[in-house]
Amino acid sequence: MGIHYDYKSTRGEKAMRKEAKRKARLEQRKARRNLKSKAEEPEDKMHDIQKTITLEDLTNPNKN
Repeated sequence: MGIHYDYKSTRGEKAMRKEAKRKARLEQRKARRNLKSKAEEPEDKMHDIQKTITLEDLTNPNKN
């Protein structure tokens, strides 16, 4: 039997290792995605609601 004798006896162990590896990769991706989403979330600056929006407000890119 030789090489093929091992296959069935270690199949379950290999499958469990593979599943654990896959879950670890998924957890890493989730953690990385959460860090990116928190870092890229800029504060949305809203204009003053009471102030009238003028053409100058809309067209001047240097105005804060």
